[in-house]
Amino acid sequence: MKVLIVGAGAVGRSVARELAHSASDVTIIDQMPAAMKVSSVAEADWILGDACELPTLERAGADSADVLVAATGDDKANLVVSLLAKTEFGIPRTVARINNPLNEWLFDDTWGVDVAVSTPRMMTALVEDAMADGELVDVMTFQLSGATLLQATLPDDAPVVGMSIAEIVLPPTIVINAIIRDGVPFTPEGDLTVDGGDQLLFLAAKDSHHDIDDIRPLFKSVPEDDEGAEERSHLDS
Repeated sequence: MKVLIVGAGAVGRSVARELAHSASDVTIIDQMPAAMKVSSVAEADWILGDACELPTLERAGADSADVLVAATGDDKANLVVSLLAKTEFGIPRTVARINNPLNEWLFDDTWGVDVAVSTPRMMTALVEDAMADGELVDVMTFQLSGATLLQATLPDDAPVVGMSIAEIVLPPTIVINAIIRDGVPFTPEGDLTVDGGDQLLFLAAKDSHHDIDDIRPLFKSVPEDDEGAEERSHLDS
């Protein structure tokens, strides 16, 4: 697999190192001479030039590349490079880094972006994950399908605790993908009982926001006043 990485900063070099270890043919492009830290990824080919210009991409072999990663710290450059990769060279897959969350709406197939990676959004998801107590947290969205991966770590008093997977009724747009218990992943078989502390992973179809909101209460702690109302309802009956 031939990969072009535009941007030789910390992000670009890290991606290049990982891909070089997996026997990919990696080329790194940057227009700044100070960024040419060739020894940091000695397995890669390095090209000094502006990837927003066609001759530079041609020199890097864009016409035979399988993937282009636009990893600069400039959103405008990442968009232009992605668009050139698609329209001028027909590179099958483009991955573009989003630096400013306000620009996220631009990073789609209109600009030639197949997969958009937002570091701020990823960090937000990790923080929400660390603080979550039964909250459904968006982990990531798959660019092509629009499907969303979500997770919830169950408190002991969540309504679904003690239920089997088969007893948990979800909308058809959402499925339980896996259950992680004590660090071990389990396939969500119908007879598997859900315990407090379990981490549930969900896959939700595109545009299923209302369905997601509808099921949120199933995985959260039951408020004390709701418990009292349930007890009173039971006594009245």
